[in-house]
Amino acid sequence: MSNSPVPSYFLPAGPDRYTPTEHVEGAWSDREQHVSPLAGLLVHHMESYRQQPGRSDGKALSRVTFDILGPIARAEIALETAVLRPGRSVELMQTTATIEGRPTLTARGWYLSASDTAAVAGTDLPALPDPDTFEPFAMSDTWPGGFVRSVTARSAAAPRPGRATVWVSTDIALVGGEQVGGEQVGGEQVGALAAYIGLIDAANGVAVRQQPTEWLFPNVDLSVHLFRQPVGPWVGLDTTVSFGPAGHGLTSSVLHDVGGPIGTAAQSLLLRER
Repeated sequence: MSNSPVPSYFLPAGPDRYTPTEHVEGAWSDREQHVSPLAGLLVHHMESYRQQPGRSDGKALSRVTFDILGPIARAEIALETAVLRPGRSVELMQTTATIEGRPTLTARGWYLSASDTAAVAGTDLPALPDPDTFEPFAMSDTWPGGFVRSVTARSAAAPRPGRATVWVSTDIALVGGEQVGGEQVGGEQVGALAAYIGLIDAANGVAVRQQPTEWLFPNVDLSVHLFRQPVGPWVGLDTTVSFGPAGHGLTSSVLHDVGGPIGTAAQSLLLRER
């Protein structure tokens, strides 16, 4: 067995605490974390909370909204999850990431009860072709940072300003462990949902309307709606970026897995010239 630790975005640092690795390095600043893997970590914590004894009730995540409350420093993360609105059919949960003593990212997730609706299931959203039919797409030609370097991307065609259809995946685990005696220990089981959501925020970097060397357009939130639970490891992003005339923008994506479309994502942008 290899003595090298399995690469991961985060390492456990104690109960409800995590240390980011070099793979979370942001695209806008090397002193900050990219929000994408941190969003996945919050959903992982939310899902782990729901798996505690007495809480497994068959509900599934339907919508999760992340609000970015400030710069996300590359420092230890403390997570706290709470139920804001309990219910038998509908439940609202919140997970908060605190970094350097300050709430930095919040996730609010609506969990809805599941039932058999296969007889009426369907969507008019077209499915994407298989990832193997797409061409390699180097996001690192446009963006710096450890997170961007950790992502494998494939594009249907050369992205044009404000429009792209891509598949993204990663070989980096969301949460890893430590090496002791040549074996990895201390890791956590991460579900397909958290791993999938940990890549969605890449959407704001796949269809840039203006080069980030000339314009700043960071997103202040990420809102994900799902009508089906995702299957990994590929995340399909059919993405459109719109810029308004007064400093605001919107990145909109139809989300896919290899089985077809599963929902949508939206990111509000603050647009500024460098």
